[in-house]
Amino acid sequence: MATATEKNLLEAQPRTPGNKNAARRVRRGGKVPGVLYGAGQETLSLSLNPRQVARILQSQTGYNTIFELALNGGERTQAMIVDWQYEPVKGALLHIDLKRIAMDRKLKVEVPIVLKGEAAGVKQQGGILEQVLREVEVECLPGDIPASIEADVSELVFGKVLRVEDLPHSDKVKFLTDANQPVAHVITVKEEEVATPEAVAAEAGTTPAEPEVIKKGKKEVEGEEGAEPAAEKAKPEKAEKKEKK
Repeated sequence: MATATEKNLLEAQPRTPGNKNAARRVRRGGKVPGVLYGAGQETLSLSLNPRQVARILQSQTGYNTIFELALNGGERTQAMIVDWQYEPVKGALLHIDLKRIAMDRKLKVEVPIVLKGEAAGVKQQGGILEQVLREVEVECLPGDIPASIEADVSELVFGKVLRVEDLPHSDKVKFLTDANQPVAHVITVKEEEVATPEAVAAEAGTTPAEPEVIKKGKKEVEGEEGAEPAAEKAKPEKAEKKEKK
């Protein structure tokens, strides 16, 4: 099991920037290519341990985690993961962008919103709780970044909306998202009615057609009846970014 120190440590080795083939060689060696920038210093090309990167991304604070980046026998700096790409089929990490962090300078980050409790509109009125906004942009010092913003929805009923201005936060965290932006509300359950042929005909002002009588001995039309059309190819939910060098 990883210790607290190991969880907040990411080891990196300098690499020579190159083309796509150079990045592929890094991946074949079991590493993931990345870059480090920020704090007014030069940009460095790095190779990173993908398991350490995944451990940070999957931690409680996720991509908002502040960790120590250790270069081979050289620089040690506080950093954050600001961008990453996955291979669409196998899900392997393709590239990581890291940013140097100054602990005395405020950052702008996205923090997830977690809803707590059972809404009265769901429990007593039979509605459905809908979360409209899942992240809120905040500004604060790196050490004050919350893992999440918890919002109590137990008082939500029909006609009442939880907004950004209603979210709890300390004076150390400033919300940048519009205060009037809806976060969650209770909606009604709408049942779809199946229209009968008579109802459709009445609405159109016509009488329903009589069912066609198939005569005995009539030849079948070529091809099977009721054949299902070919399924359309599923569209990817999100276009993958181009592979970085």
